Amino acid sequence: MEGTMKLATVEDTVEYHLFLIPDESRDPEEHKEILQKYIERIMTQFAHMLAPYIWQNQPFNLKYKPGKGGVPAHMFGMTKFGDNIEDEWFIVYIIKQITKEFPELVARIEDNDGEFLLIEAADFLPKWLDPDNSTNRVFFHRGELCIIPTPRKPGAVSWLPATPPTVPQALNIISTHPEKILASESIRAAVNRRIRGYPEKIQASLHRAHCFLPAGIVAVLKHRPRLVAAAVQAFYLRDPIDLRSCRIFKTFLPETRIMTSVTFTKCLYAQLVQQRFVPDRRSGYRLPPPSHPQYRAHELGMKLAHGFEILCSKCGPHFSDSKKSHVTTSPLWASFLESLKKNDYFKGLIEGSAQYQERLEMAKNYFQLSVNRPESSLAMSPGEEILTLLQTIPLEIEELKKEEASLPPEDDDQWLDLSPDQLDQLLQEAAGKKESEPISKEEKEQNYDLTQVSESMKAFISKVSTHKGAELPREPSEAPITFDADSFLNYFDKILGPRPHESDSDDLDEEDFECLDSDDDLDLEMQDSSKEASLKGALNNLKSYMAQMDQELAHTSIGKSFTTRKQVEPVFQTTNNNSDEEDSGRGESVMAPVDVDLNLVSNILESYSSQAGLPGPASNLLQSMGVQLPDNTDHRPTSKPTKD
Repeated sequence: MEGTMKLATVEDTVEYHLFLIPDESRDPEEHKEILQKYIERIMTQFAHMLAPYIWQNQPFNLKYKPGKGGVPAHMFGMTKFGDNIEDEWFIVYIIKQITKEFPELVARIEDNDGEFLLIEAADFLPKWLDPDNSTNRVFFHRGELCIIPTPRKPGAVSWLPATPPTVPQALNIISTHPEKILASESIRAAVNRRIRGYPEKIQASLHRAHCFLPAGIVAVLKHRPRLVAAAVQAFYLRDPIDLRSCRIFKTFLPETRIMTSVTFTKCLYAQLVQQRFVPDRRSGYRLPPPSHPQYRAHELGMKLAHGFEILCSKCGPHFSDSKKSHVTTSPLWASFLESLKKNDYFKGLIEGSAQYQERLEMAKNYFQLSVNRPESSLAMSPGEEILTLLQTIPLEIEELKKEEASLPPEDDDQWLDLSPDQLDQLLQEAAGKKESEPISKEEKEQNYDLTQVSESMKAFISKVSTHKGAELPREPSEAPITFDADSFLNYFDKILGPRPHESDSDDLDEEDFECLDSDDDLDLEMQDSSKEASLKGALNNLKSYMAQMDQELAHTSIGKSFTTRKQVEPVFQTTNNNSDEEDSGRGESVMAPVDVDLNLVSNILESYSSQAGLPGPASNLLQSMGVQLPDNTDHRPTSKPTKD
């Protein structure tokens, strides 16, 4: 048996909270009833997008959460999105649209990383905002991102608390000052850019492929397309115990296989394709040679069948069928179905047609899980759901074989193998770069200026860094490099001590000095003179130490590892031979000055060349500073510049 087994890890989870604008006239029971009605309205109104969506792990969901610890009762949901981060951003889009549709609602959303919306807009955040003070400040209201600011001075703004607000305080601020807490346009644009294209983007995230599957799985997927996610996850996270159930298939026999079209998300498809796996000989699953035109369909079907068999093997031999629920008997079903038709859920399909019935089955399943929500249905595992379907739906193998002849074409999976240029373009789009006209490779190389490398590095060095990290200049060509001499000297003052005629205290000003008497002035002058003498002595010692170091290094070969200005600049000799003799008589006691810019660029280019087109420190650092180096077309061994 071949194939790597993926161990389950802590899954990425997103949590979302929907609050009602405070109203003191409501009692707790009325508040609970209103929230429950909102849950039904939301899940019904957005069903046309949520019902057909294929989730990686868990779907979007809402439930009533009672008040606790100062947090009022509200609507709450939690979704494990695992490896598919697009699920998380689709939920952000849904939350944004909910608050736009229902202006009396306020929403906040966070994941394992905390306020991930702020992380997305990190380049545009105000200086005062950091993870330590961002609690209960970021919300969606009326479809817009809001950030509750902090006052510059405590008490400066009466309605702004000096410390991070509580949830009730935040809701009151949002309801009374909605126009003053709107996030800046650049922050909102960064978040909107990430969710741009929904709901049309949902279709772009899908991938349709042919699979050679047992007829039972084909029938199940016709009624529950979302179960493909659970099957892929079961195969992807398999362990030796799971594979025992696949030595001999009991539920999905290989001799019933037929060709069908399966809809995956791109994430699920990639997970299934990239796994190397050889089935047990006893299972009955055989693969044609890789040269076979339908090899990929057979391989995908074999892997997917293993996933479905693993799901069913986790159910007991006699699982309860008391969890079945008659959806259409619910009083909410009629209004739910009418809402679907109003939002063009059926896409103009003829009522009673096969495709119409497939979408109707998806709607019934969504209604049972998300709107009607009997507790028994929530407890049903994917394996139990599959076995229940196999017992209830008719299995017409001959009809399925007829459909085999008219399958829709597969989607192209070239997106799995991105070229370096396409990958760079995706990274730039993800970073929020402006789209520009494509530039040919030759034009890029001709117009490239290496001084941008040294200038970007200087800009990076001049940026202020703290224990929280360093700021990277995104576009060095757009912002001039500035040097604040006073700030530079102040930093040295903190290290070496105050300069002459300065006090140790930063809080004293001119008025404080006027209050000193003559004795204090005398003492201060004596202290200043002693400190000045001490500072001069320290500087003289440092200069002598550096000179001695230069003399010792002059007799070593370390200087040859740097490019000096004499090596690159023409030396204009004078006609005075005496001066030449004097210079030659000095020997190598005086070292030629090092060309810092040339050494910097040379070393970076050498590091970039040694990466051989792969990611590495040089390209990562330069890319973070907005510098894109052209491809290295010179395949000769790199070496440092030598003397002409």
